[in-house]
Amino acid sequence: MSDSANAWPWMADPDTVRRDVEHAHEHFTDSGRVDARVRSIVGESWLRSARHGVDPESDGPRVELDTHDLRDHRQAHPLASVMPLLRHILVETAPEPQIVAVGDAGGRLLWVEGDHRLRTRAEDMHFVAGANWNERYAGTNAPGLALTVDHEVQIFAVEHFARGVHAWSCSAAPLHDPETGRVLGVLDLTGTDHAASPAAMALVRAAASAADSELRALYAAGRLPTTRPSVPEPRTGSGRTVPAAATRQEAVHLLVLGRQGAELRAGGRTRQLSLRHSEILHLLARHPEGLTGGDLGALLADRGASPVTVRAEVARLRRLLGEDLVASRPYRLCAPVRTDADRVRALLADGALAGAIRAYTGHLLPASTAPGVVEDRAELQAELCSVLEAADDPETLVEWAEHPAWREDPRAVAAAVAALDPGSPRCRALAGRLAWLGR
Repeated sequence: MSDSANAWPWMADPDTVRRDVEHAHEHFTDSGRVDARVRSIVGESWLRSARHGVDPESDGPRVELDTHDLRDHRQAHPLASVMPLLRHILVETAPEPQIVAVGDAGGRLLWVEGDHRLRTRAEDMHFVAGANWNERYAGTNAPGLALTVDHEVQIFAVEHFARGVHAWSCSAAPLHDPETGRVLGVLDLTGTDHAASPAAMALVRAAASAADSELRALYAAGRLPTTRPSVPEPRTGSGRTVPAAATRQEAVHLLVLGRQGAELRAGGRTRQLSLRHSEILHLLARHPEGLTGGDLGALLADRGASPVTVRAEVARLRRLLGEDLVASRPYRLCAPVRTDADRVRALLADGALAGAIRAYTGHLLPASTAPGVVEDRAELQAELCSVLEAADDPETLVEWAEHPAWREDPRAVAAAVAALDPGSPRCRALAGRLAWLGR
């Protein structure tokens, strides 16, 4: 396993490199293990990306700086002073179509310039000014990795952690503060295969060296800002919904019935969850003893979600809700999580049938096709049907048959018909519906 910063040596065949690393990438996303076909600098980055919770299937990192913030951050940043030099070296005299990007020390791209067609294509993966390409958020990529290791580096096509970036290659080098020597930002060259060639690396290295020299000259002449811009904190929306302390002190409520995505309630705050995060929390609530990554993956996808994908989703869930809610090895909840499905079961067990019907606001995560959720959905339906079909209260059974989730279920309609006076208008109406349903 090579530790070279170069994607391949001068005499190597890029197609052979691509084929070998593509197989290694598939192996890693399936098993979480890096094999010898991958450069050590890339393999280590893949492992960090997985630990950070980056999804290899993600469309691209988030755009964190809007037009106003981007303009202000550019104007205050010392790298603005070397942009004319970098444009001359890498844009105006570019030998091939390519994109030149310059970012801050946090990985946010401040300038993205170069070939118009390539930049238009790159928008699909959010390679735009204002987007955060830090390794922690975007996975393995040249500008993010160069900032992490404080050294020039290339990432060739399938070496990117996210599959959506596999059509691109890039070479990047850090830029340094002339006063402190610390990383000030990053210079990146992005394009097709040529952007990860030895020639591209030499060009980026030379441009970064020229920019560092220019910064030192400007600093010596007193023409750089005396204060350095701070790196803005990443925007994460409304912040954590579940404070860490709350998860230890009180139950968390998860509403999963009749919803496309669950609603999480804790500490007087509410969060709407994505379907995948809803599935994970529901499954962990149903398995308080915990689930291994393999077990959780099998409950989430027909062919099993890979350990890397599961790890990425759980890591994102932790960032969203708080580090103390979900533990690992095995994955388990660190606070009592009560669901509205649990309430329906409790009401059925107590014989409060009318209350159970009203609490059953819809089928459990009806949009989910995750095997574990599908099984739980069917199990809850079977439990409710078994109890109600044995009931002898016509009013309760009519309420069941008229429930929006059960109006077209023959089990509910047939139970109500059997309990009503055969000559009553209500019985005849429900019998007509039952015939329409084919029963």
